[in-house]
Formats: sequence, structure tokens, C-alpha cells
Amino acid sequence: MEHGAPTWTLELGSIPITFNLSTVLMLLITATIVFLIAFISTRNLKLKPTGMQNFMEWVMDFVKGIIKSNMDWKTGGRFHVLGITLIMFIAVANLLGLPFSGIYIYGDLWWKSPTADPVVTLTLASMVTVLATYYGIKLRGTGHYVKTFFQPMSFLFPLKLIEEFANTLTLGLRLYCNIYAGEILLGLLAVLAGGSVLGFVGAIIPTMAWLAFSIFIGFIQAFIFTMLTMVYLSHKVSDDH
Repeated sequence: MEHGAPTWTLELGSIPITFNLSTVLMLLITATIVFLIAFISTRNLKLKPTGMQNFMEWVMDFVKGIIKSNMDWKTGGRFHVLGITLIMFIAVANLLGLPFSGIYIYGDLWWKSPTADPVVTLTLASMVTVLATYYGIKLRGTGHYVKTFFQPMSFLFPLKLIEEFANTLTLGLRLYCNIYAGEILLGLLAVLAGGSVLGFVGAIIPTMAWLAFSIFIGFIQAFIFTMLTMVYLSHKVSDDH
């Protein structure tokens, strides 16, 4: 299970910035797949949707249901494209590491789910926090946004700040831990299968079962991340929060 990560360091003056090339590659592949799905689904639109268009319309309706369960559509409609992008990007990213998990080149792990990297998931969570703050101020005003940190009682202000940080941390780490743990177990099963003929036979059923469970978890985690994103946004922009 020992492996390295392909990295490239950019020197900005005296500050080195290190990039994980595997994560960058997988993010580009994820973005390409999501773009192709969206492009193919909307290329020849029909009044009676079939095939990929039907799938895309189902995703749009599904995300619309998530939004409407958290806020009124007049307010939440502006987040529809965001929700569709998040759920598709995260679902593809979660599943990407399953088919060819554990591809090593010169001891470096190149193929994995990008969401198995905490930098990616915490960046997504931070983006959600920034967007929630931006729209909270834009739609409700700076005064109202600041006031929410002192409600219902002013002495709760420190706890409100901690809550903002905790929400970001848990949103990112929840996604990372679920995907990373799944890939670790698949790696262990691969080691067992490669150890001997008996190990290979014994690992077939557990591997197939865990792959099926990982697919389920990948979709569920994409749904949970999108749902919580809409919950956080609704807390900032809705009148009843």
C-alpha cells in the first residue's frame, strides 16, 4: 500500500506551491466527462425527451426538488445550475476511481477519485461557504447578514463563528472520508487478490460487493453535498431563517 504522489512544485519567489499532478489530472477528466454528458444531453433537444436528454431532465427536476425543499423557488431558482453542476461533478468524481483504482507509474498513484483528496473536498466546501456569504449579503443586505451572528442572543456570536468554520470543515471532510475509505479498502482487496490464487478467489465476492456499495455511496455523497449546500444557502438568503 506504500505509494507516492506525482507532484510538481511552482516557486513563487520564496513561496513554493506544490501541485498533486494526479489530482489535477483526475479533476480535468471529471470536468471533461461532465461537460460531455451535458453536451450530448442537450445537443438535439426534443419535445418528448429520450435517452440522455431524459436523464438530464431527470437530474434537473431532482435538483429542483432539493432546492424547493429548502427555500422558495423564486429565491432558490438562481441556484439551480449550481446544484446541477455540483451533483454531477461530485458523482462523477466519486465514481471515477472505481474502475481503474490503483494505477501506479514508477511507484506513484495516478488514477484515483479526486474527491479522495481532502484539498479538493475542502476547496468545494469553502466555495459553498463563500457563495452563501456572498448571496446572504447581496440578497438580505450587509446589516441583516451581520445581525444573524448575534441572534437570538448577542453572547452567541463566538459560537456562530465556530459554526461557520465547523460547517465548512464537516461538509468537506464528510465527502473526503467516505470516498477515501472506500478506495483504501479496494486497495487492500487488490493486495489480497494479488497475493495468491487462493487470495484471488477469496477476494472476488468481497470486491464485487464493495464496488456495488461504493457506487451507491458515491451517488449518496453527491446528493448529501448538494443538499447541504442548498441548506446552507437557504439559511443565508431565506426570510424564514
